[in-house]
Amino acid sequence: MLRILPLDDARKFVTRKAVRLAEAEQIVAPILEAVRKRGDEAVFEYARKFDGLTDHDLSVSTRDAHASDEFLSALQTAAKNIREYAKKQLPQESWTKFPDGRRLGQIVRPLESMGAYIPAGRYPLPSTLLMTVIPAQVAGVQTICVASPHPSPEILATCRFLNIPRLFRIGGAQAIAALAFGTATVPKVDRIVGPGNIYVAVAKKLLAGEVGIDFVAGPTEIVIIADRADPRHIAADMLAQAEHDVEASAILLTTSKTLAEQVAAEVARQIAGLPTAPVACEAIRNHSAIILCPSLDAAVEASNRLAPEHLSIYDRSLLPRIQHAGSIFIGPNSPEAAGDYASGPNHVLPTSGAARMRGGLSAADFVKIISVQELTPSGLARLAPAVTTLARAEGLEAHARSVEVRLAK
Repeated sequence: MLRILPLDDARKFVTRKAVRLAEAEQIVAPILEAVRKRGDEAVFEYARKFDGLTDHDLSVSTRDAHASDEFLSALQTAAKNIREYAKKQLPQESWTKFPDGRRLGQIVRPLESMGAYIPAGRYPLPSTLLMTVIPAQVAGVQTICVASPHPSPEILATCRFLNIPRLFRIGGAQAIAALAFGTATVPKVDRIVGPGNIYVAVAKKLLAGEVGIDFVAGPTEIVIIADRADPRHIAADMLAQAEHDVEASAILLTTSKTLAEQVAAEVARQIAGLPTAPVACEAIRNHSAIILCPSLDAAVEASNRLAPEHLSIYDRSLLPRIQHAGSIFIGPNSPEAAGDYASGPNHVLPTSGAARMRGGLSAADFVKIISVQELTPSGLARLAPAVTTLARAEGLEAHARSVEVRLAK
């Protein structure tokens, strides 16, 4: 079921496939325009059509949400670790006074509002609620909105745990449009984050610029680099990724044919007793592979070419050579599932090669770094020749004169 291929024959697995969004764009664009023009009326129309909304209220109360003590304990552990890590990611205000008369610095200000999209299809994801909302809270965002088409009891309980007053029972492109434009019911937000299906991804892509987004997410993926490891662990990690979605990808890059054969056998053994086997089987069969590499250097090169969402490396010495990855897991005791839920780093990560351009969601995504400068009279005088010369080279005479007028006696 899980194919073993030499690196030279694995081109389809180590080069990026074009993401086909054009067809979905034809469906999504009219929805966005309808919400822009008709607001709540259009949102209700699409919520009834696509989300099965049966009443006349988009808002959901969490006042009566309840969860088991075990679930609340898990939330407390995960939230504490996510919050600790998010605080470490926040940029800090700073000032530097230079001897030539420049006082330069940066101030940090939170966004005023954000929207988190929380899927609630095959698998409702309260963990994504933690990962999207807590960094915004740490950053100091005041208005936090959550959109989820079918919030499960666990999502409701997590909203209550996080003290989120604005939960809306809407999904798909109409939810993204409502958050981007604002309606009578749904506040307009500064940034929308969180994963979703292709229609959510396309809506975010089309509205980027109208509203801030995290990234356009594709199917989830993991790459594992190992030459010596417990095959049970690797197989379990590959299946943990594969069960997400039939389009999910799990790839092992190894120099060991023995390990490759052992992992393939373990995947076949473990998948037989997996409740999510129908999904995992398709992902393993169609989008996953074990790739035999001539060296670990070649494995690292292949991984960097892919820029995977999740990267697991069993040899810590490889870390300096890793250039592109959404999140990295080192050693046998760092399964990707730990990062999905509770270790602290964010699980909202770039997919489809976007890790070449950025890392995962962080508290820094919810603040603005604003540069500040203050010059003394002597500091301006020292800069004046450079400023006026460059301004006149660009034909911007008023720029030059705005400096000179301050220096004239």
